[in-house]
Amino acid sequence: MTMVDNTQQNTDNPLTRTEADLIGAQAVPADALYGIQTQRAHQNFNITGVPISHFPELVKALAMVKLAAAKANYQHGLLSDDKLKAITEACTDLINGEHHEQFIVDLIQGGAGTSTNMNANEVIANIGLAKLGFKSGEYKHLHPNNDVNRSQSTNDVYPTAARLAIVFAAQPLIEAVTKLQESLAAKGEAFSGILKMGRTQMQDAVPMTLGQEFNAFASDLRGETARIKRSCNQLCEVNLGGTAIGTGINAPNGYARLAVDELAKITDLPVKLAEDLIAASSDMGSFITFSGTLKRLAIKLSKLSNDLRLLSSGPRTGFSEINLPAVQPGSSIMPGKVNPVIPEAMNQTAFQVMGTDMTITMAAEAGQLQLNAMEPLIVYNLLNNARMLEKSIRMLDELCIQGITANEDRCNFHVENSIGIVTALVPHIGYENATRIAGQALLSGAGVSELVKQENLLSEAELAAILSPNNMVSN
Repeated sequence: MTMVDNTQQNTDNPLTRTEADLIGAQAVPADALYGIQTQRAHQNFNITGVPISHFPELVKALAMVKLAAAKANYQHGLLSDDKLKAITEACTDLINGEHHEQFIVDLIQGGAGTSTNMNANEVIANIGLAKLGFKSGEYKHLHPNNDVNRSQSTNDVYPTAARLAIVFAAQPLIEAVTKLQESLAAKGEAFSGILKMGRTQMQDAVPMTLGQEFNAFASDLRGETARIKRSCNQLCEVNLGGTAIGTGINAPNGYARLAVDELAKITDLPVKLAEDLIAASSDMGSFITFSGTLKRLAIKLSKLSNDLRLLSSGPRTGFSEINLPAVQPGSSIMPGKVNPVIPEAMNQTAFQVMGTDMTITMAAEAGQLQLNAMEPLIVYNLLNNARMLEKSIRMLDELCIQGITANEDRCNFHVENSIGIVTALVPHIGYENATRIAGQALLSGAGVSELVKQENLLSEAELAAILSPNNMVSN
C-alpha cells in the first residue's frame, strides 16, 4: 500500500501536521514519529490496551528486519547512500531502546500485522528524516513505503520480526528456569539427610528423603531449557524476501538470501531462509511448537507449586514438612495466618499459559490459503506467556524456593507413625504377614515395628537394619 505524499503543517493548529493516505487526510501530532496509518490503527484497535512498545523485543526485532532489508536493497542499488545512512541510524536507535514509545498500535489488530509494519515504517522514516535535516512527514525525502518498506511486505516482515522477538523473549526465560533448577538442586543437597514419607495418590507410600524429593523437582526442569532452545532454533527459519505470498514479487533476484544473511549478522542468531517461501508465509508450525514447549514447562511448574503447597500445609493440621518463607499476612480476619501466595501466583501464571496455548492453536488453524491473518493474536500471547513465565519463575525462585526450610521433626514423626514402612518388611516376613500387620496397625493405632516385635517375626536388630534410612532410600 503506497502512502500519498501529501503532508503539510496544519496552520490552524501548530501542534499537528496533516497527512493523507488512500482513505483521506487526517491530523497527526506534529511531534509524532509515527504517521497517519499508525494513527488510524491506533484509533481502530483499542482492544487490549497493550501497545507494541510493551514488548521491546518486538520493536528491536522490527528494526533489525528493516535494517537488514535496507542493506540488501542498497547492495542491489535500490537505496542511495544518504537514505541507507538515515535508515541505518534510525534502526540503530530503535535497537538501542530509543523512541519505543512511538509504537502505539495495539498488539491485537486486523490486517495480519500491517499496522505494526506501518508503525515501524513511519517511525523509521521520520527518525531518518530528522537525521537528514527534514521535518516529520516530509516523505518525499525518505518514504515509509518506497524506501523503508522497499522489497518488503507485511507478510514477510511481520512474521520474521515476530519470530525474532520470541527468540529474544526466550533468553531471560531460559536464564530463569536454569536458576530455579539450581536452587531446587541446592535444597536437595541441603535436605539429603532428612527422612520422610513418600506418597502416591495422596496416601502413604514408602520412605524417601526430603533431599530426594527436591532433587526430583530439579531434575524435572533440567531438560526444559534444551527444549526451549530447540524451539527457538525452529523460529529462526524465516520467510523474509517472500514479500506478499512467498513469490518474492517487487523484490530483486537474490534479495531474499542477501537480506536473511544480513539479518543473521545483525541478530547474531542462526537465521536462515525457509526452503519454500510460499509455504512459510502461512505456516504457523514453529509458533505452535514454541507454545507447546511453554505449556509443558507451565504444567511442570504448576505441579511443583501444588506440591509445595501440600508439603507446607498446616502449620498444625497439615503435612507441615517444609516451611515456605512468609512474605505477607494471609488473612484480613484470621490473625497469624500466612498463605502460600507465591506458589499460588505461579499456578495462576501456569493456567494462563495452558489456556492461551489453545488460543494459539485455534489461531494457527485459522489460516487461509497463502496467509494467516490471526498471527497478531499468536504473537501477543507467545510474547506475553514468555514474559509471565520468566517473571513468575524468578518470583518463585527468589521469594519461595531459596528460603524454604525443613521441619525435620515433623518428617520423622510421619515416618515413625506410617504404615507405609511395612513395604520394606515384605521380603523378610512375606506379603501375607505384612498385610496382616498393616491392617492391625491401622485398626489399633500401634506402630508397625511394635507389632512385628510382638509377634517375634523379626528381632529388634533385624528391624533396625531393615528400616535404616540407608536401606530404605538406597537409590
